[in-house]
Amino acid sequence: MIKIKELQIAKHDCIKNIAKLHKKSFPSFFLTQLGEAFLCQLYSGYMEDDESGIIVAEIDDKIIGFIAYSRDYPQFFRGLIKKHLFKFVLYSLVALVHHPYFIKRLFRAFEKSESVIKEDAYVELASICVNPEVQGSRVGSKMIDYLKHLVDFKKYAYINLETDADMNESVNNFYIKNGFKLARQFTTPEGRRMNEYRYTTRNEV
Repeated sequence: MIKIKELQIAKHDCIKNIAKLHKKSFPSFFLTQLGEAFLCQLYSGYMEDDESGIIVAEIDDKIIGFIAYSRDYPQFFRGLIKKHLFKFVLYSLVALVHHPYFIKRLFRAFEKSESVIKEDAYVELASICVNPEVQGSRVGSKMIDYLKHLVDFKKYAYINLETDADMNESVNNFYIKNGFKLARQFTTPEGRRMNEYRYTTRNEV
């Protein structure tokens, strides 16, 4: 039976399993290439931040999916930079040596503390991951439903997320089926076309 819950304690083994699941689900993604220690530090950051958290899906106490989210995404990134920038650079050193241009992407990623500021208070669905072996069992939708129930839509205008626009039809359709609406499209400095989606219970986004 699938159990959905919010993590209360950032145990090392649990965070390590989340990092491994990220690597398994997104083997070619930029953050994955920065290494498992980098990912562990990143996801530990969500547990350290008072306005952020991690939702997990489990079967027999084994994590099969997770969502990382933040109620104050700009502040979350500012906290990461302030507390752990040296560790992030250290953990990703091997990747940076082999791919020097990664350093620009790494610092650009941390610039999100400014780029994600919006007029309304919102909740960022920063990362969602489901073990490929259990895809099709609605694990992702169940975790999103759990997040929706956590959000006070009287205080927060919407849940926000970003995903690739190109060659990513199944993922885009997944968000649409779960009630998200396309808010805008944009292109990253690396040339990736992105879709930004929002979910709200209000009449307008």
